[in-house]
Order: sequence, then structure tokens, then C-alpha cells
Amino acid sequence: MARIGELLVAASIALAIHFGILHFAGRWEETREFIRLPETVYTFFGICSVLIIGILLRIRKRNIDSVGQAFLLLTCIKAGAAYLMVRPALEAGHEFEKLNFFIVFAIFLAIETVISIRILNK
Repeated sequence: MARIGELLVAASIALAIHFGILHFAGRWEETREFIRLPETVYTFFGICSVLIIGILLRIRKRNIDSVGQAFLLLTCIKAGAAYLMVRPALEAGHEFEKLNFFIVFAIFLAIETVISIRILNK
């Protein structure tokens, strides 16, 4: 459970920094017109990440050799779900919304990768 705590702390810090940058740059109001609000995107990726790390921790108990493959499979599934979520913004051509979405995707992918490496190294 410590790994999920790390995930939540890292995600909370990323959220605070991201929202701070949006406010500082004067672009926060623009996010209110997004098809998928930044809060929704963070919630989606947060839930996905908690599920992925939780599953990896269970797999590690059974067979540590399968953790890497499970991580790749779960990440591909998450990427597919993320595509379905961002598809309306892609079709509408909202460039700033797409940029924000992929920044959040990259942040959570990095967090999950670091935690997965820690799970494998333990």
C-alpha cells in the first residue's frame, strides 16, 4: 500500500504544479471550456494508475517475472481508454486541450513507470 501512497502524493504534487502553471500563465479560464475538464482528466488517470499499481502489486506476490509484461499490457489498455476519452477534443481540434491531456498522460505514465521499477527492484 505504500506504493499507492507514493502514487497519490506524486499525483497531488503534479496536479498542484500543473494548476499553478495554468493560473500563473492566465490560461485557467480557458480550461473551463474544455470538453474534458482538467479535474476529470486527473481523476481518470488517477483511478487508472491506482488500479494498475494495485494489480502489479498482486501479480508481484504470485510471480514477479510477470510484472513487466502486466505493466505493458495494462498501460496499453489505459492508453486505449485515454484515446477514447480525448477523441472528442482531437476531432474538435482543441490544441490547448490536447496539449494538457497529453501532459497529464505523460505525468502519470512517468509516475507509474517509476513505481513499477521500484516494485521490480524490491
